[in-house]
Amino acid sequence: MENASPDLVSALKTLAHVAGRLPQGPEFLPTALDALAGVVPYDLAAVLRLDRGRLRVVCARGPLADERVKAHSIALASFPSVREALDSGLTRVMLEADHREGDGDPYDGVLDLPHGHSCMVVPLQGGGRPLGALTFDRASCGPFDALTVILATLYGQLIALAWMASEQRTHLEHQRDQLEAENRLLRTEVVGAEDAGSLIERTHSPAMQRTVRLARQVAPTDSAVLLSGETGTGKEVLARAIHEWSRRADKPFLKVNCAALPENLVESELFGHTKGAFSGAVQPRPGRFQMAHGGTLLLDEVGDLPLAAQAKLLRVLQEGAFEPVGSDRSVVVDVRILAATNVNLEQAVAEGRFRADLYYRLNVFPLHLPALRDRREDLRLLAEDFLYRRARRTGMGPWRLSERGAARLQAHPWTGNVRELINVLERATILAPQGDLDLEDVLADARPAGEEPAAGVPAPPEGSLRAVERRAILQALEASRGKVYGPGGAAQRLGLKPTTLQSRMKKLGIARVQGFR
Repeated sequence: MENASPDLVSALKTLAHVAGRLPQGPEFLPTALDALAGVVPYDLAAVLRLDRGRLRVVCARGPLADERVKAHSIALASFPSVREALDSGLTRVMLEADHREGDGDPYDGVLDLPHGHSCMVVPLQGGGRPLGALTFDRASCGPFDALTVILATLYGQLIALAWMASEQRTHLEHQRDQLEAENRLLRTEVVGAEDAGSLIERTHSPAMQRTVRLARQVAPTDSAVLLSGETGTGKEVLARAIHEWSRRADKPFLKVNCAALPENLVESELFGHTKGAFSGAVQPRPGRFQMAHGGTLLLDEVGDLPLAAQAKLLRVLQEGAFEPVGSDRSVVVDVRILAATNVNLEQAVAEGRFRADLYYRLNVFPLHLPALRDRREDLRLLAEDFLYRRARRTGMGPWRLSERGAARLQAHPWTGNVRELINVLERATILAPQGDLDLEDVLADARPAGEEPAAGVPAPPEGSLRAVERRAILQALEASRGKVYGPGGAAQRLGLKPTTLQSRMKKLGIARVQGFR
């Protein structure tokens, strides 16, 4: 510094003074460019962010900084000289030959500046990678002088450091908000059965063993899985097991019931929103995708997702990015998607209620969960596991399933599947604080609501196989609202041909189910 010119010493002092007064937070860029006007003269100064091969203006100051400039972006492939500056980390001063014969100024076509005007590109680097560029333009002709170039380069390094610090601070605040949101979510909702994988791996039925084997194969991948099956078959438990067996096991597992979300809040719940995005949005809130970053998100009842949200979900699956409600900035997430449904999505696609492209994105690896009546070998295992967990959770019990109780489980039709089984066992543990459960009270023979026997056909004796079969058919008809044929019909629920079911209904005196003719 002993041999430095007075102008350089004075300029460096000014630069140090300006740098020391830069504010923290995202608002530092306008202040930084305004302060720089006293050191590097300009008519336009802009900071551009590097984003997937393009430089996009994020801040522009000066007399030439109009709305066209602020919305401007350039493809690096079209500006080799700018790309070379970013790759080398060296400031590039545009000369008259560059404007006349080279790739031109980054604002050509946006600003009407004369050939040979003052133009300079300062690369911004941080953490060993290019962040973007700092550009200066003046309407006057002739290049920036050497001292100005040195000062602009030094200031660019300071801006890059401040920019990196600002981004890191924003990232840490986002992580903090995400953790707080996760904690709130975990405190307010039941996440699911613990150690789901160990339970379903002990299954005895061949149909369920096959499903578990396939789930084990797909779990280590990041492929989307579509879980189908009747209501109450345990789709959430299998989804949790897939998460446990994946490389994301130590990351969040979240679920969202698409059918339970109000249509006007679906996008906010899934993708989050900014402050003021809509009435009542008094503060920004991350959505389920942000909270599940790095982990797994289960979209339960995905067939009930509104079409508008389906389009946004499709983009997340394709690009891993979305915009929160009220924001124009993309959020990039890494989330493994599992979807569950008890409706026929192919039929929903045919009826225009579900996007075909989204269906094929979700249906990469379909898994079907069999109904409980098709896996009766697992009844005792499921019942004993529930009783053990309930005793441990409540401090009551212990309870044991008696042989009579096990036999009654086998005879019941279980049209409500595992969910019905859990409800039955919970009622039984309320009626009997501890000891053996024979389930006589909770599975007492009773005519289902709506049953109206056919005239002239006597009801079969209670407790007989015909009575059990009759009750199963009536419950299937009630669950299907009297529908016999087609998807969701009683025949499909019972695993019978419709003609076979109608024949058995006639023999058992089941003429109709009242209210569902």
